[in-house]
Amino acid sequence: MKILIACEYSATVREAFRLAGHDAMSCDLLPTEIPGNHYQGDVFDIINDGWDVMIAHPPCTYLCSSGLHWNKKRPEREAQTLEAVEFVKRLLAVDIPMIAIENPIGRLSTAIRKPDQIIQPWQFGHGETKATCLWLKNLPKLASTDIVEGRENRVWKMPPSVDRWKERSRTYQGIAAAMATQWGNL
Repeated sequence: MKILIACEYSATVREAFRLAGHDAMSCDLLPTEIPGNHYQGDVFDIINDGWDVMIAHPPCTYLCSSGLHWNKKRPEREAQTLEAVEFVKRLLAVDIPMIAIENPIGRLSTAIRKPDQIIQPWQFGHGETKATCLWLKNLPKLASTDIVEGRENRVWKMPPSVDRWKERSRTYQGIAAAMATQWGNL
């Protein structure tokens, strides 16, 4: 299958699909961390290139609950939140047969609809918590692959740093593998 991983610089999901034998490409405004099939630029430049599946990780800065509280303190952020919602709506509206949008709990649940599924890293082999919502189009819910002990909130506890946003946005390897295995076989 031809798989587009939108808004992914880390190549974690792209590489999971590639290792499962698929023609996978990541796309982000940032360069990829792992050399490979990556388009650096606007996803809408390549969105109509005949993809079978798109998994999109839109930036959550203006969408996640942890960032939305800033909108009251800095009202100019609300316009950026509305732009981010419109970006996700455009992604959902594209003519790709199967789509997954991944994002934390936040504005998308009220601006678009409730997520189809909320997953946690500890359901996929990582002893951590990080509630991750999935909005699905013609894709089944992900089945847990390796429920493990431990419920550390490592991502939330990350200290401030220049790259904190990048580290918080990474997809866990176990979740990427589950996506590739379960959605790549449809």
